[in-house]
Amino acid sequence: MTGELGYSLPPAVRRIANNFRLVGWLSFWVQIVSGVIATLLFVTSLLGLQSVTNRGGGAENAAAGGGFLLAALGLVAVYVGAFWAFQYTLFARKLKSTNPDLRPKPKAAAKIIATGLVISILGMFFGLLGAGGVVGALMLKVISQPQGNVALANPSLAVEPLDVFLVQSTVNTLISHFAGLVGCLWLSRTINKQS
Repeated sequence: MTGELGYSLPPAVRRIANNFRLVGWLSFWVQIVSGVIATLLFVTSLLGLQSVTNRGGGAENAAAGGGFLLAALGLVAVYVGAFWAFQYTLFARKLKSTNPDLRPKPKAAAKIIATGLVISILGMFFGLLGAGGVVGALMLKVISQPQGNVALANPSLAVEPLDVFLVQSTVNTLISHFAGLVGCLWLSRTINKQS
């Protein structure tokens, strides 16, 4: 890969830059697509919660409580992770600079990967806690239902399709963070291989 002045990047730097670029774009798009789907499901579930509350059904549905808040934090972290994955592509561009003085040092590569790992791990942590809260609330609703074909005395205890939307939203959030973690680990492996 020879530049305008005949300068060639060292092969190790070129490989690392290409990996940052590839992982950055893959991770970015997986997180954006999965995050947008999770957001749509999350908002639909939130609107359903408002509808149930307005009908006088109370807030006993799966979106109530800390599970909803933790799932929301996990979802916000998806977009932070997607932003950080885009930073990998910018870092790759800097690595390909023909001026060696402008190229980031290996310590900078390790730092950008470590930050990505922290974002993905925290997002996955909040997502898992949120999923646990949502599934726990659904389990309580199912257990509270009377056995047999008896009509529900309290309609707010019925499991609604919107409850399942929230579960799917948390699963998509976890998929996004998993993609971010895999990307960070791949980049870390690539850098360790070159050193």
